[in-house]
Amino acid sequence: MSISLSNLDASKATAVSAVNVAGAVRAAREAVGYSVDDLAVTCGLVVNEIEEIESGEDADPAKLKRIASALQVPVSSFVPM
Repeated sequence: MSISLSNLDASKATAVSAVNVAGAVRAAREAVGYSVDDLAVTCGLVVNEIEEIESGEDADPAKLKRIASALQVPVSSFVPM
């Protein structure tokens, strides 16, 4: 079976909200006891970039991957299923 617009069930499709991702990132960071500064040092991002992600302004997949790696969680933990 191939995927096309004609066989997608729109009622089951969901968009991932940047706000949901933001909350998941913040929760994961707090679960390991990191401050925003600690996470910035660990993943190589600047504090402002992490604050933008945690406020829902940014959801750059490359940044999320770096954060997930630093927190030792799968990046999929930031995306609600």
